[in-house]
Amino acid sequence: MQYNTQRKKMKLPEYGRSIQNMVDYAITIEDPQERQRCANTIISIMGNMNPQLRDVTDFNHKLWDHLAIMSDFKLDIEYPYEIVPQDHLDSRPELVSYPNTNIKYRHYGRTVEMLINAACDFEEGVEKDNMIALIGNHMRKAYTTWNKDVVEEQKIVDDLYELSQGKLILTPERLQLMQRRMDEAMRRTGGNNNNKNNGKAKMGNNKNNRKRFDTKR
Repeated sequence: MQYNTQRKKMKLPEYGRSIQNMVDYAITIEDPQERQRCANTIISIMGNMNPQLRDVTDFNHKLWDHLAIMSDFKLDIEYPYEIVPQDHLDSRPELVSYPNTNIKYRHYGRTVEMLINAACDFEEGVEKDNMIALIGNHMRKAYTTWNKDVVEEQKIVDDLYELSQGKLILTPERLQLMQRRMDEAMRRTGGNNNNKNNGKAKMGNNKNNRKRFDTKR
């Protein structure tokens, strides 16, 4: 008995050992026409293994690429498509540069720092005050997401002052007020949804009751 670990390593194991054996056999066929017919048959079988992908763009092109890869580019046939070059498979992809942006407090994230920088450019007024309060409220949520301890308003106020280099000033009272407003808005939204659902349920019950009444009559 021969184990798979003792057999030839497959280039694309997702197609299975049987398909790989077919490809290996096709390479040994001397007659060009017979070799071409064998390759077409293998492609048909490979396509039937994933019928849900037949409508995918370039599906057949990918099958012929896979056939060339499985044959280690030794299958001498007329390919209906330009197959992927072998050197493209052997070359390593270019390294992706990693961002070097330093985030002072990682639990707040880069987005908070970007919001703070944008708020610093706002003109003084109600819009800027609301923006500052919203940023502080978001900072509180981000802090509690990554820290189990209950955060105090003064901590958020101090961090906002530090991250904005003293340009944004928020009081604990203002932060509490924004939190209450957000909670009330959430409750109103939830209450409206519950009322709609209850209304639909009542209408459904009324219809069912009318049907029962008509049946009895």
